[in-house]
Amino acid sequence: MSGFPDELGVPVVAGAELHDAVVQRRVTSAETVFEGRVWDVVREVVELPGEDGPTSVTRDLQRHPGAVTVLALDDDEHVLFVKQYRHPVRRELWELPAGLLDVDGEPPLTAAQRELAEEADLRAERWDVVVDWFNSPGGSSEANRIYLARGLSAVPAGQRHTREDEERDMVPVRVPLAEAVEAVLAGRLGNPGTVIGVLAAAAARSAGWSTLRPADAAWPGDLS
Repeated sequence: MSGFPDELGVPVVAGAELHDAVVQRRVTSAETVFEGRVWDVVREVVELPGEDGPTSVTRDLQRHPGAVTVLALDDDEHVLFVKQYRHPVRRELWELPAGLLDVDGEPPLTAAQRELAEEADLRAERWDVVVDWFNSPGGSSEANRIYLARGLSAVPAGQRHTREDEERDMVPVRVPLAEAVEAVLAGRLGNPGTVIGVLAAAAARSAGWSTLRPADAAWPGDLS
């Protein structure tokens, strides 16, 4: 026997019907309980529907500006990685170039192009959206977009960014996409943008890149 038992009553729906939806619940109070350098923590009281009427619950959430990640792929289908120390997990992680949307008014694509130039000294002729995701939706508003960057070229030496802090010792390498997939599945890579980006890019490649979306597709964190 395979599948779900009929008595569970779990319906089968077409994949096209799977679509996250913006839902606005009534927030009766909101208080900033922590102000950080990059993000704040907000305590909100929100009304949730119930059989006997709305129920109020208190939730602490990280108010996050969002972030972009870049999977840079060369003509031989090597993925560019950079190694960066991440203090909260006490590890040096192999990551895809990435950064926060912390410049007022900067479009996500422009931010991604800036991060690729700053972290890897690279430019790209073609940009597409590979996948969008929420980093930790149970406690954070962070939305993240992973771009596929192709047609790579070097930023001229005189225009390169001076890296500081954790970025100063970044080590760039190129790895075949298939071997990057193996590293993810073997548990050797733990950065979420790396895991999601590599697997999503491999799936998109298997589909002949037909699943890619325009670089200016609607931002996933848009609540309108």
